[in-house]
Amino acid sequence: MLKLVVLFGVLSAFVACVTGYLLSYSGDYDGDLIDWHMWMGLGVLGVSILLYVQIVYSPFNISHKVLTLALFILISVAGHLGGSLTHGTDYLSFSLSASADTSTIIKPIGNVQEANAYADVIQPMLKIKCYGCHGPNKQKGGFRMDSPASLMKGGKKGVNIVPGKANESELLKRLLLPAEDKKHMSPKEKPQLDEKQIAIIGWWIDQGASFDKKVKDLQQTENIKSYLLALQHAPPKKEAPATIPQKTVEAADNKSLTALDARGVLILPVAKNSNYLMANFITATKITDADLRLLLPLKKQLIWLKLGGVPLTDSSLSILGQCTGLTVLHLNNTSITDQSLASLKTLSRLNTLNVVGTKVTEVGLKELQGLKQLRFLYLYQTQVNRRNWSVLEGMFPKTRIDSGGYVLKTLSTDTIKKKDVY
Repeated sequence: MLKLVVLFGVLSAFVACVTGYLLSYSGDYDGDLIDWHMWMGLGVLGVSILLYVQIVYSPFNISHKVLTLALFILISVAGHLGGSLTHGTDYLSFSLSASADTSTIIKPIGNVQEANAYADVIQPMLKIKCYGCHGPNKQKGGFRMDSPASLMKGGKKGVNIVPGKANESELLKRLLLPAEDKKHMSPKEKPQLDEKQIAIIGWWIDQGASFDKKVKDLQQTENIKSYLLALQHAPPKKEAPATIPQKTVEAADNKSLTALDARGVLILPVAKNSNYLMANFITATKITDADLRLLLPLKKQLIWLKLGGVPLTDSSLSILGQCTGLTVLHLNNTSITDQSLASLKTLSRLNTLNVVGTKVTEVGLKELQGLKQLRFLYLYQTQVNRRNWSVLEGMFPKTRIDSGGYVLKTLSTDTIKKKDVY
């Protein structure tokens, strides 16, 4: 039995050496580190062969214990180097010291407008979320991101950033792909950039991808200003994902997709091999009702729509009300009113509604009581009166209403009463 186990180990070591050698030619890894990993792997193969020969034929005067100890050390070193290649040289200390939510590692910026747009805003995001696959030890696709020169150089397939044109930049396209897509950055098992971080990266690219300008020197929309301001504080809670309909749908009309793309609207599938779509206006500018009407031919396929910061009108929402397949709708930091919300009563499948930073009140939200599928309602920085919060919860008993703050309950033993924060 021992002979069989050791023989299996020899064969496994041989296969690992061969596959590792072939993988080294991809050019995606640091040369020195992969050389050390290769020699340790060959060492494991050599010692395992000696151990097998010793057990079967006993031609050497080398103790089994010595060979076993050497094999243990070589496997440990080779394994550590392999981990360093795939996860970074700090993968052990990172797992011990970092929070489970890696977004908290990005430190708040004291005065974001005085900060360097790249070094203080963009680079920390890339370092935490991207350097593991595109840093000094590993360069997936030949793309290295840990220096301005390498970031702009791109990878094996060419340039990934087109200064002034975020919509044409492969980097942003990859970030916005569904997590299930094999081209999505970062891989779904890795830490992900959130929507606001992606918006900031897109803004930086659109402003010319400068490495020396301060934030205040770059043009900013009201939406981007709010995202940048949030970097001065702790990151927000993650939004719960919405479900995708089980029913299949035919593919969208290519002519309609082309028209939206021409207006800077990003249209992507919500999942791999799915015809359901998301529309993101993150890089679009000067959007009008005419542009929103371009969504109507896609109303069967369109289920996620992000319009944060877009100058909407009451007539805009009447157009959105015709997109009855929507399950996620972001209207944050827009000028919508209570009167506008009445147009959304037709969205019977709506699961998530984000009206953060708008002027809506509980009066307008009352119009949406008929949305039985609504499960997440984001109301931070709205005009909802905190005294009517319990009334709002009664109107939406099955909906998680997020105020962006905390409700502090008071006890009879408290000497100081805290006000609820909304």
